[in-house]
Amino acid sequence: MGKKSKNSTPGEDFLALPAHSSTASIVDTHTHLASTFEFYRSKYKAGKYEDVFDFVKGMYRGKRVEAIIDVWCEAPIQRIWKEFADSAVSEEDRKTKWGGLEYWFVMGVHPHNAKDYTDQIEAEILEAMTHPRCVGWGEMGLDYHYDNSPREIQQQVFARQLRHAVRLGKPLTIHTREANDDTERILKEIVPKEHPIHIHCFTDEPEFGQRLLDYFPNLYIGVTGVITFSTNLNTSAIVRNMVPASSSPESIPSKFRILLETDAPYMVPANIYNSIKPINGQVMKGRLPLSHSAMIPWTADFVVDGFKSDSSSGNGNEDENNVPVDVDLVMSVARENAKKVYGV
Repeated sequence: MGKKSKNSTPGEDFLALPAHSSTASIVDTHTHLASTFEFYRSKYKAGKYEDVFDFVKGMYRGKRVEAIIDVWCEAPIQRIWKEFADSAVSEEDRKTKWGGLEYWFVMGVHPHNAKDYTDQIEAEILEAMTHPRCVGWGEMGLDYHYDNSPREIQQQVFARQLRHAVRLGKPLTIHTREANDDTERILKEIVPKEHPIHIHCFTDEPEFGQRLLDYFPNLYIGVTGVITFSTNLNTSAIVRNMVPASSSPESIPSKFRILLETDAPYMVPANIYNSIKPINGQVMKGRLPLSHSAMIPWTADFVVDGFKSDSSSGNGNEDENNVPVDVDLVMSVARENAKKVYGV
């Protein structure tokens, strides 16, 4: 009988992360906080944080996490959303319960759950839209990669949610994966050109993303830790295409139509491991089991790296290929874009 494998989950202290060189504020425009906390408790059963408020205050202390947009997109709706949202209404509660964090949320039904969409669920979402901490409708859209719901039903539910969101003037949080033609068609049929749109965790073909950017002037591309994965080249490509090498420094902010997000607890940035140092002489082993909002600067690091020329190419054009961006610029532009889309 073989030996039992040891637990490869790193110690909880490694999850808190070292300080990052960026001095910019973090706004995570797409996180699933309840799921993130559940992941944390499942991986660290004896963990130091017993509720979500302590988790946020402890994990983000000193990390410059200014605001998060929490995403509720399951069917049926998790009623805990109201406890979270109500606890962030007053400034005093945001200080005492959230450690000064600005908590906002969006709500919708994910395409995976489109088959479960009902009038009752829609009524609950419409109720949530009236809450003072609600800043958008989503995530909603189409997912033809997994096809967890029939495609025709996905399209019907997507269109139904879009019409409500447009009527209410709510920003859109869109999930689209391998459904380019139908996503583009439905958006253009229903959504006014000037409406604020967040294409969450973009990984599809850059040409598709560029068509959306060209048509909707207030559409922004969501960049998560998936940009750091070797299996994904599309996200880096569309971000690079936004800011050509010929761009003047003063024009860069207006061209950088990105939002930074985690989609926590998923997609830990792959480049984060280069920054993690031993703690009390112990080297971290294994991989971090979840992501969280304080990881966003490492995603911004990778965005910057994508604009650096390959000095090993030997083509003599290295300076010509460089675009003058740094991590604080990426972070500050993404922060301003969060204000433009969600008003936060």
